[in-house]
Amino acid sequence: MTTPQQDRQLLEKLSPSRMLLPVAIGLGVVGFMFWRSYQPGDLAPLADARPLWLLVVLAVLFVRDVGYMYRIRHISERQLSWRQSIDVIMIWELASCVLPSAVGGTTVATFIINKEGVPLGKSLAYVMATAMLDNLYFVVVVPFVLLLAGDTIYPTEVLDSGFITTLKVAFWLSYVLTFIYSGLMAWALLINPHVVKRLIMRLFSVRGLRRWRRRAWQHGSELVWASAQLRGNGWAYWSRAALSTAFVWTARYLVIGCLIAAFVPVSWATFGIIFARNLVYKVVLLVAITPGGAGFAEGAFPFFFRSFAGSATITNFILLLYRIATYYLYLVLGSVFLPRWVGRVFSKKVAHEVMAS
Repeated sequence: MTTPQQDRQLLEKLSPSRMLLPVAIGLGVVGFMFWRSYQPGDLAPLADARPLWLLVVLAVLFVRDVGYMYRIRHISERQLSWRQSIDVIMIWELASCVLPSAVGGTTVATFIINKEGVPLGKSLAYVMATAMLDNLYFVVVVPFVLLLAGDTIYPTEVLDSGFITTLKVAFWLSYVLTFIYSGLMAWALLINPHVVKRLIMRLFSVRGLRRWRRRAWQHGSELVWASAQLRGNGWAYWSRAALSTAFVWTARYLVIGCLIAAFVPVSWATFGIIFARNLVYKVVLLVAITPGGAGFAEGAFPFFFRSFAGSATITNFILLLYRIATYYLYLVLGSVFLPRWVGRVFSKKVAHEVMAS
């Protein structure tokens, strides 16, 4: 189990006071964008909204979360009950909202699962398995998206050629690194972790990378540890885990298209392009240093999706709905689930000290 010091560090990262900064940044950016773009009559198209698509958005969010709960329960070999799976996913989402996008909730997910009574080694293994599957989804889907959408995945109608070139380089660099990293993780977790650990240590013995050698050794040791927990799981285990991963990430990328379709007529071909642009949009958000990408997500959204959404004001309105549905909603749900979860898995003394801060 985790130590009292680790418990305090985890709770401090999830402290309710951490929610204030991303909310202030995100709403501040959206408010500023509305102030710059709004003209009388800009919101008139909202009268012709298609409520069915808004219901589809709610359905997509619901099935996505159920998919996440099913996946973590399946990957944990049903050591987590459905109730525990709900709590784990909601607290995990909350962690993703209050930590920088480049860090994400995965860094604390091991401790969240461990607090549910799952041994630390298995908790680490399950989180690494989800991370590997998430990365592999990106690696597998990108070639299909490029085959179908081509260069329309880049906002060439908004950005000049210089920015598009930079965006392409960043996207492909991210893809190559993700391909290599997910491949190494798959090899380590499923085949031979010791070879991967030695490879990592040799890489970080190179001059210029030696400062991270100790951290690399720790990561390599974690791969060995996690592999020992996961090895032996058969085809049925990994196929269900992969299919549930594809399900939840596909649902995640459908939200923006559904929101745009609720206010603007969208063909199926355009819907596919919107889905494809999500892949590039998410790569841009990886560089965000703010909690949950607040400010970055709002600022980048119009560049990728305004050409589909219509006027700047309608785009900003859809952006606001998008952030409510995929970000602020989970801050609210997290603030509801957190006290109950803390009271259930932590000692009263530790919980009171941190939650009162």
